[in-house]
Amino acid sequence: MDIHLYIENENTVYEPVVEGSITWESQRMGQPGKCSFTLLPDNILKLEEGNAVRLDVNGTIVFFGYIFERSWNSDGQMKVTAYDQLRYLKNKDSYNYENKSAGDVVRMIAEDYNLKVGELENTGYIIENRNMKDKSLFDVILDALDLTVMYAGEMYILYDEAGKLALKNIGNMKLDIVVDDTTAQDYDYTISIDKDTYNQIKLYCDNEETDKRDVYMVKHTENINKWGILQKDEAIDQGVNGQGVAETYLTLYNRPTKSLSVKSAFGDVRIRAGCLVPVLLDIKEMKLKNYLLVEAVSHKIEGGVHTMDLTLRGAGISG
Repeated sequence: MDIHLYIENENTVYEPVVEGSITWESQRMGQPGKCSFTLLPDNILKLEEGNAVRLDVNGTIVFFGYIFERSWNSDGQMKVTAYDQLRYLKNKDSYNYENKSAGDVVRMIAEDYNLKVGELENTGYIIENRNMKDKSLFDVILDALDLTVMYAGEMYILYDEAGKLALKNIGNMKLDIVVDDTTAQDYDYTISIDKDTYNQIKLYCDNEETDKRDVYMVKHTENINKWGILQKDEAIDQGVNGQGVAETYLTLYNRPTKSLSVKSAFGDVRIRAGCLVPVLLDIKEMKLKNYLLVEAVSHKIEGGVHTMDLTLRGAGISG
């Protein structure tokens, strides 16, 4: 593999010697991309927090970000942790906006925080008004993306692509990289109703005109009898179709969550969180043959060997 790690400090670009592995990770929601590595002691190398870091693999920029943390062990080796631009979305702020798409919201925040923007696909759904008070920038953007899923039925992925924010429809992120028994060394399959499973939805809104609380509730009696009551309780804005949203929530959440973790698969730099990959696996209680969503991926390169751990989910996981 042709691997190059570059670090820029005060207009000087270094290509340091890396000890051990280089890892870079991404998650689909609410976390920045992360790159970690350990450097050998060097009298020439001069680094500090905020320095730009770029990782190239076979001529492709797979990570571009900035140093946020350094630590040293007893041998003087320096461990470096860098994050991409999404790290700055952990800042908190308040936004009150009108008539914007999710892409418009990303662009608005990027302008306020001096973030670089690449291709932002048009989501086609306009949010009439939204008041987000003292929220992380991640929350402001993810709220807009959630509304787009709820009312337009389309899922979009926000990520950093070689140093620029990108927003892409999940349907345009399909890859032809097959995960099967030959490429995946090990896996864990989990079915759970312990998280993100709800068979009763209760939404409420404080009605300023009547000075009363409007409540919208739907439930699935059959699954309540099987699992007990698992309720999602949430406030909604006035004017929202509460009953319609409640029914949509029930459709989305009234099922066990099913996840597949693939360990030590053969690595491919094209795979990032948010991609869809075809998975062909014979699992004890089922045969899996479908595109699955990559919730998280951790790439590792060591000694010229590239492996990755994947967390996957999707409609194709059933059993």
